[in-house]
Amino acid sequence: MTGRRELLLLALLGVLQLALRLPSAASQSFIGINYGEVADNLPPPSSTARLVQSTTITKVRLYGTDPAIISAFSGTGVSLLLGATNGDIANLASSPAAAAAWVAAHLPASSPAVSTVSVGNEVLFADASLASQLVPAMQNLHDALPPNSSVKVSTVNAMDVLASSDPPSSGAFKPELAAALDPLLAFLSKTGSPFLVNPYPYFAYLSDPRPETLAFCLFQPNAGRPDAGSGLTYTNMFDAQVDAVRAALDAKGYKDVDIVVAETGWPHKGDPDEAGATVENARAFVSGLVSHLRSLSGTPRAPGKSVETYIFAMYDEDLKPGKASERYFGLFQTSLAETYPTGLLRNGTAGRIPATAPAPAPTTSAATLKPTPGQQTQVTPAQQGSTAAAGPSGICRPGPGTATSRGTTTACAQPSAAESSRASSMLPIIAGFPVIALLMFT
Repeated sequence: MTGRRELLLLALLGVLQLALRLPSAASQSFIGINYGEVADNLPPPSSTARLVQSTTITKVRLYGTDPAIISAFSGTGVSLLLGATNGDIANLASSPAAAAAWVAAHLPASSPAVSTVSVGNEVLFADASLASQLVPAMQNLHDALPPNSSVKVSTVNAMDVLASSDPPSSGAFKPELAAALDPLLAFLSKTGSPFLVNPYPYFAYLSDPRPETLAFCLFQPNAGRPDAGSGLTYTNMFDAQVDAVRAALDAKGYKDVDIVVAETGWPHKGDPDEAGATVENARAFVSGLVSHLRSLSGTPRAPGKSVETYIFAMYDEDLKPGKASERYFGLFQTSLAETYPTGLLRNGTAGRIPATAPAPAPTTSAATLKPTPGQQTQVTPAQQGSTAAAGPSGICRPGPGTATSRGTTTACAQPSAAESSRASSMLPIIAGFPVIALLMFT
């Protein structure tokens, strides 16, 4: 009898350990969302704040400092990443007083929790004339923060800052950006601030619209892509792109600088020549990304820790110019309904539906997205003529050339395996605990 009880006790302890290793269905600090405003039909900020609270999203990135939006998130427990616009940089760089005024206006003690301020958006790509003023603006803003402030000051970078990302272990920054990047990286290291970057596997797929590339980009089963330089194997584009950035930071000697994904997403609609911009693919990517992050597997180069990630975007933005896809990244409709199941709602209904198979790729290559002219506060995901728009074709397809667009990797996660599903799968086991206990003492 004693032996039987010992065996049952060991079984119970094993089940408990398994349950404890499963990610909690509660909010997780590494999943955020971008809240863009280039639209004329958005719901009130208070409605959006309530919507975010109904999800497991705990972070929201703004492209500016709209007081109505900031106020709407007060008391919600949601932290904000605020944006000082590219147009603010020259003034912030030249005047410590201007930086102090900016902090006083946008970071009052009564405001919601602000985790980070991004000074500009993709400055080194969007406006090279501001490059020399970027770090002075960041320094002045940092110096204007209250003593012992936990707010980090950084800037969002396009994947275009990389000269190489194929394979990920070869990741390196463009030498011509050294004059701006070296002081930027030194500032981030000194202040404990993250390197913010925008990887988009979608644009990688546009440059190589093959079925096997689509599976790699959508976190779906695939053969994997070995990196001969590191001996690691990548099973999704997101990890490959993030690790290319990690390799570039490490090569510069900044292993202490964390990476935060400021934007990544997949459009659910696009023009006829925009390969893969479908509801099915968007759903597979987002639900796969969420599942991957919740697995806590990290990336092959940095396992065991999920990278903080802001998904693009809260809503579709109907006023964005350019290709149709630019207007259709929204996870939610302005009616506050989900565009497709993501696995982010607290009730767990989303994500339990298996992701639909990806739409077949067209036989012709997709056109490069055009830039969004005159739009400073929110740079669109890709710009014409950039390697970011072209995507990391080298990661997806063997051959020469550099790959500098958006993506990441780790163990392949099932695209529909949202955490709520894993949590619910534990219910029968948990329900069986009393039975095991009863057997132990009979």
